[in-house]
Amino acid sequence: MDLLQLEDKSLVSLYLKGNEKAFETLLMRHKNKIYNYIYAKIRDTALSQDIFQDTFIKVVKTLKKGSYNEEGKFLPWAMRIAHNLMIDHFRKANKVRMISESSSKSDDFNIFSVLKLEDENVEDVITREELEAQMVELIEHLPDAQRDILKMRIFQEMSFKDIAEKEDVSINTALGRMRYALINMRKLIEKHNLVTHI
Repeated sequence: MDLLQLEDKSLVSLYLKGNEKAFETLLMRHKNKIYNYIYAKIRDTALSQDIFQDTFIKVVKTLKKGSYNEEGKFLPWAMRIAHNLMIDHFRKANKVRMISESSSKSDDFNIFSVLKLEDENVEDVITREELEAQMVELIEHLPDAQRDILKMRIFQEMSFKDIAEKEDVSINTALGRMRYALINMRKLIEKHNLVTHI
């Protein structure tokens, strides 16, 4: 049986029947997305790794308790666990860091600049975190080239020069893709009725 060909739902079922390799396959399939999602919010490698590990410990415990019932949508469920663990950390630390796209470097609007942090109470933090989680999911609906450039620019803080070199395109092409990505994000945000201050 080639586990790589199986859907997440099937891998979860196999793992619950004792197939440890099935969980390894799930982990390898989704670890980058989940880690990048955590790191994008926290911007601290050590802390991101801790929360990432805590996420998968909780995933395993929840699966083994038989509490998983997400109709096969493993990644959004695991992301939500990571998201909740981050909120727990933020509550304890009483501070929140957020994804910041430096407006001084470009004219791009900051997709994630939803609220001023100093004015937030816990409810605001949770609302904004939920909003950011939804936006991260919306990014996945962009065309590949636009999605990749948005992630490199916002999550990895790469310059357009570096992006152009990595993608083997001109800087103008990179800028154009970013512009279309932002236009499409605005459309997606409107379509899904997300309330932001973009």
